[in-house]
Amino acid sequence: MQLKNKQYNALICLAIFTLLLGVGIQVWLGVQRDREESAKARVIAGELSQAVQNARDSWSGRIGLDTEALSAVPAQKRQYREDLHLELLLLVNPWNPVPEDYRVWLQPVAKLQIGDPQSMDVRCADELERMMAACEAGGGDPYVCSSYRTQEMQEMLFYGKIGNMVEQGWSWDIAYDIASQSVAVPGTSEHQLGLAADIIDYSYTTLDEGQERTKTQQWLMENSWRYGFILRYPNGSTDITGIVYEPWHYRYVGRAFAADIYNKGVTLEEYIQLRRGR
Repeated sequence: MQLKNKQYNALICLAIFTLLLGVGIQVWLGVQRDREESAKARVIAGELSQAVQNARDSWSGRIGLDTEALSAVPAQKRQYREDLHLELLLLVNPWNPVPEDYRVWLQPVAKLQIGDPQSMDVRCADELERMMAACEAGGGDPYVCSSYRTQEMQEMLFYGKIGNMVEQGWSWDIAYDIASQSVAVPGTSEHQLGLAADIIDYSYTTLDEGQERTKTQQWLMENSWRYGFILRYPNGSTDITGIVYEPWHYRYVGRAFAADIYNKGVTLEEYIQLRRGR
């Protein structure tokens, strides 16, 4: 009897040991996966940092950005020097990050949003308010759901989307590629310039192609250029812009440039290329 009890106890101990070993292995594998994902995130961050540095070193000769002049403009002044005019065409997309030394001076546009306060570059905040008022008078029902974003906010949005996709079963690499087409990689978002706003209709708040059928978007697509804004990611331009069609994302480039871009029917990337060919 005692021998049987000892054998029984030994089997129980073996079962418990096996169970604990299995749990331990799962925990260890989980830790390893977390370490791999963290390492991958650090690599991505390092590559992005290098891309930003490369953009900073080469940008001035590409479209005329004068970073020294920009830094010299006092925050309280609205009159930017003439040599900063081309800076409104600053190209930021998946291949052209925000220059590291870029400076933005913000003006609140609190009347134009629901929820958190919104801000825009002082050069376009008033124009945005005028455009919103005109859109409302023209039958639209607009509000700004997103404007200026910090690097931290862009990181939260981008990696949050990746995290949601990974939880749904997507691999990190695939989630990263898909997410980057609808949420700009941190450091490559126009929202970080303070010159871009996402404008949607009160009657339709979903950020999808259905926005184009709202009165707000129909009015903005036809008239935003009059206030210096362009529809930044038109339908069918993903191969050029790197971003999917967004009938709610408007970028300020100034009235003269906006009118020219609208009349030519081109994207900002194409317009800058046309100017370089002059």
